[in-house]
Amino acid sequence: MAPPKWVALADEIRRQITAGELQPGDKLPSTSQLCAMYKVSTIVIRNAMITLKAEGFVEGVPGVGVYVTKDPPIGRKS
Repeated sequence: MAPPKWVALADEIRRQITAGELQPGDKLPSTSQLCAMYKVSTIVIRNAMITLKAEGFVEGVPGVGVYVTKDPPIGRKS
């Protein structure tokens, strides 16, 4: 069984961050851009962003956008 769309999207963005395709400080596309890119609804984007924020991969700046955190979990040393 395939995972929910928001889980798959969160996994894809997390993969892009851990692979270095998205760097700390990079701005993610807007919600409408992500909807068009991945052919999903805004609730899918919202749920994926909530998950990634809770995990420390991204942070939102109200009225500005969502950015990869300066120190995403993959880059932290234990």
